[in-house]
Amino acid sequence: MLVGVAVAAVLAVTIVTDLPQHASRSVQISNDTTVMKQVNQYVSPCAYAVGETFTIFQEHTEHKLTPSDEATAPGLLRDDQAACSLTDQSMFDLGNVEVPGSEAGKQLQQLVATVTIWSTSDALSAIEAIQTLWTDPSSASARRQLAKAEGLLASDRKSALANLATADSVLDTQLPTLQIPQLPTVT
Repeated sequence: MLVGVAVAAVLAVTIVTDLPQHASRSVQISNDTTVMKQVNQYVSPCAYAVGETFTIFQEHTEHKLTPSDEATAPGLLRDDQAACSLTDQSMFDLGNVEVPGSEAGKQLQQLVATVTIWSTSDALSAIEAIQTLWTDPSSASARRQLAKAEGLLASDRKSALANLATADSVLDTQLPTLQIPQLPTVT
Protein backbone atom coordinates (compact mmCIF):
# COMPACT_ATOMS: atom_id res chain seq x y z
CA MET A 1 0.00 0.00 0.00
CA LEU A 2 2.84 2.37 0.82
CA VAL A 3 4.40 1.66 -2.56
CA GLY A 4 1.08 2.48 -4.23
CA VAL A 5 0.82 5.80 -2.39
CA ALA A 6 4.45 6.66 -3.26
CA VAL A 7 3.87 5.86 -6.95
CA ALA A 8 0.68 7.95 -6.95
CA ALA A 9 2.55 10.86 -5.32
CA VAL A 10 5.37 10.67 -7.88
CA LEU A 11 2.83 10.55 -10.72
CA ALA A 12 0.96 13.54 -9.30
CA VAL A 13 4.17 15.60 -9.01
CA THR A 14 5.22 14.58 -12.52
CA ILE A 15 1.87 15.57 -14.00
CA VAL A 16 1.77 18.93 -12.20
CA THR A 17 5.35 19.85 -13.18
CA ASP A 18 4.78 18.82 -16.82
CA LEU A 19 1.73 21.04 -17.26
CA PRO A 20 2.31 24.04 -19.53
CA GLN A 21 3.13 27.13 -17.55
CA HIS A 22 2.64 30.66 -18.73
CA ALA A 23 5.73 32.78 -18.56
CA SER A 24 5.58 35.96 -16.57
CA ARG A 25 5.32 39.25 -18.43
CA SER A 26 8.97 40.05 -17.71
CA VAL A 27 10.08 36.66 -19.07
CA GLN A 28 7.92 37.17 -22.17
CA ILE A 29 9.43 40.61 -22.72
CA SER A 30 12.93 39.20 -22.31
CA ASN A 31 12.24 36.32 -24.71
CA ASP A 32 10.58 38.56 -27.30
CA THR A 33 13.40 41.11 -27.03
CA THR A 34 15.83 38.31 -27.80
CA VAL A 35 13.73 37.33 -30.82
CA MET A 36 13.76 40.90 -32.16
CA LYS A 37 17.51 41.20 -31.64
CA GLN A 38 18.01 37.97 -33.59
CA VAL A 39 15.70 39.12 -36.40
CA ASN A 40 17.56 42.42 -36.68
CA GLN A 41 20.93 40.67 -36.61
CA TYR A 42 19.98 38.17 -39.31
CA VAL A 43 18.16 40.61 -41.62
CA SER A 44 20.90 43.24 -41.34
CA PRO A 45 23.10 42.06 -44.25
CA CYS A 46 20.13 41.92 -46.63
CA ALA A 47 18.67 45.20 -45.39
CA TYR A 48 22.00 46.88 -46.02
CA ALA A 49 22.37 45.16 -49.39
CA VAL A 50 18.97 46.15 -50.77
CA GLY A 51 19.48 49.72 -49.56
CA GLU A 52 22.86 49.79 -51.30
CA THR A 53 21.34 48.39 -54.49
CA PHE A 54 18.65 51.06 -54.57
CA THR A 55 21.23 53.81 -53.92
CA ILE A 56 23.54 52.54 -56.66
CA PHE A 57 20.70 52.27 -59.13
CA GLN A 58 19.30 55.70 -58.30
CA GLU A 59 22.73 57.31 -58.65
CA HIS A 60 23.31 55.38 -61.89
CA THR A 61 20.06 56.60 -63.42
CA GLU A 62 20.82 60.16 -62.29
CA HIS A 63 24.36 59.88 -63.78
CA LYS A 64 25.98 60.61 -60.41
CA LEU A 65 28.39 57.65 -60.37
CA THR A 66 32.03 58.09 -61.28
CA PRO A 67 33.49 55.81 -63.98
CA SER A 68 35.20 53.85 -61.20
CA ASP A 69 31.86 53.44 -59.36
CA GLU A 70 30.20 52.33 -62.59
CA ALA A 71 32.88 49.67 -63.04
CA THR A 72 32.60 48.26 -59.51
CA ALA A 73 28.80 48.43 -59.26
CA PRO A 74 28.01 45.10 -61.00
CA GLY A 75 30.17 43.26 -58.45
CA LEU A 76 28.46 45.06 -55.59
CA LEU A 77 25.05 44.16 -57.03
CA ARG A 78 26.09 40.48 -57.18
CA ASP A 79 27.18 40.66 -53.54
CA ASP A 80 23.89 42.33 -52.63
CA GLN A 81 21.98 39.58 -54.38
CA ALA A 82 23.90 36.93 -52.44
CA ALA A 83 23.16 38.70 -49.12
CA CYS A 84 19.40 38.28 -49.66
CA SER A 85 19.56 34.74 -50.99
CA LEU A 86 18.52 31.70 -48.98
CA THR A 87 22.06 30.43 -49.54
CA ASP A 88 23.30 33.18 -47.20
CA GLN A 89 23.76 31.92 -43.62
CA SER A 90 21.99 34.97 -42.15
CA MET A 91 18.90 34.34 -44.27
CA PHE A 92 18.96 30.68 -43.29
CA ASP A 93 19.24 31.66 -39.62
CA LEU A 94 16.40 34.18 -39.98
CA GLY A 95 14.10 31.44 -41.21
CA ASN A 96 14.98 29.35 -38.16
CA VAL A 97 14.41 31.89 -35.38
CA GLU A 98 12.53 30.20 -32.54
CA VAL A 99 9.65 32.30 -31.28
CA PRO A 100 7.73 31.66 -28.03
CA GLY A 101 4.12 30.55 -28.42
CA SER A 102 2.65 33.34 -26.30
CA GLU A 103 0.07 35.79 -27.66
CA ALA A 104 2.80 38.34 -28.40
CA GLY A 105 4.98 35.52 -29.73
CA LYS A 106 2.34 34.68 -32.32
CA GLN A 107 2.67 38.23 -33.65
CA LEU A 108 6.44 37.83 -33.75
CA GLN A 109 6.06 34.51 -35.60
CA GLN A 110 4.15 36.43 -38.28
CA LEU A 111 6.81 39.14 -38.22
CA VAL A 112 9.61 36.59 -38.74
CA ALA A 113 7.73 34.99 -41.64
CA THR A 114 7.06 38.38 -43.23
CA VAL A 115 10.64 39.60 -42.79
CA THR A 116 11.88 36.37 -44.35
CA ILE A 117 9.66 37.01 -47.38
CA TRP A 118 10.72 40.68 -47.42
CA SER A 119 14.35 39.56 -47.63
CA THR A 120 14.44 36.40 -49.70
CA SER A 121 11.62 37.21 -52.08
CA ASP A 122 10.86 40.94 -52.29
CA ALA A 123 14.39 42.32 -51.82
CA LEU A 124 15.93 39.60 -53.95
CA SER A 125 13.44 40.26 -56.75
CA ALA A 126 14.20 43.99 -56.64
CA ILE A 127 17.95 43.39 -56.74
CA GLU A 128 17.62 40.98 -59.67
CA ALA A 129 15.45 43.47 -61.57
CA ILE A 130 18.01 46.22 -60.98
CA GLN A 131 20.78 43.92 -62.18
CA THR A 132 18.84 43.35 -65.39
CA LEU A 133 18.16 47.07 -65.80
CA TRP A 134 21.85 47.78 -65.26
CA THR A 135 22.70 45.86 -68.42
CA ASP A 136 19.42 46.45 -70.30
CA PRO A 137 17.84 49.78 -69.24
CA SER A 138 14.99 49.33 -71.72
CA SER A 139 13.78 46.00 -70.29
CA ALA A 140 10.05 46.46 -69.73
CA SER A 141 9.74 43.15 -67.86
CA ALA A 142 12.54 44.15 -65.45
CA ARG A 143 10.82 47.52 -64.85
CA ARG A 144 7.55 45.72 -64.07
CA GLN A 145 9.38 43.28 -61.79
CA LEU A 146 11.06 46.16 -59.96
CA ALA A 147 7.80 48.09 -59.56
CA LYS A 148 6.10 44.97 -58.18
CA ALA A 149 9.02 44.29 -55.82
CA GLU A 150 8.95 47.90 -54.58
CA GLY A 151 5.27 47.54 -53.72
CA LEU A 152 5.83 44.23 -51.95
CA LEU A 153 8.83 45.58 -50.01
CA ALA A 154 6.72 48.47 -48.73
CA SER A 155 3.66 46.31 -48.01
CA ASP A 156 5.59 43.58 -46.19
CA ARG A 157 7.54 46.15 -44.17
CA LYS A 158 4.25 47.75 -43.11
CA SER A 159 2.80 44.35 -42.18
CA ALA A 160 5.86 43.39 -40.11
CA LEU A 161 5.78 46.73 -38.30
CA ALA A 162 2.08 46.17 -37.54
CA ASN A 163 2.90 42.75 -36.07
CA LEU A 164 5.56 44.35 -33.89
CA ALA A 165 3.14 47.09 -32.76
CA THR A 166 0.58 44.45 -31.79
CA ALA A 167 3.20 42.48 -29.85
CA ASP A 168 4.21 45.72 -28.09
CA SER A 169 0.57 46.36 -27.21
CA VAL A 170 0.01 42.84 -25.89
CA LEU A 171 3.07 43.12 -23.65
CA ASP A 172 2.52 46.80 -22.85
CA THR A 173 6.16 47.51 -23.71
CA GLN A 174 8.43 48.68 -26.50
CA LEU A 175 10.38 45.82 -28.06
CA PRO A 176 13.43 46.64 -30.20
CA THR A 177 12.54 48.40 -33.46
CA LEU A 178 12.56 46.35 -36.64
CA GLN A 179 15.62 47.35 -38.66
CA ILE A 180 14.46 47.09 -42.25
CA PRO A 181 14.65 50.24 -44.33
CA GLN A 182 11.88 52.13 -46.01
CA LEU A 183 13.23 52.14 -49.54
CA PRO A 184 12.83 54.92 -52.11
CA THR A 185 10.86 54.29 -55.27
CA VAL A 186 13.28 54.11 -58.19
CA THR A 187 10.93 53.03 -60.98
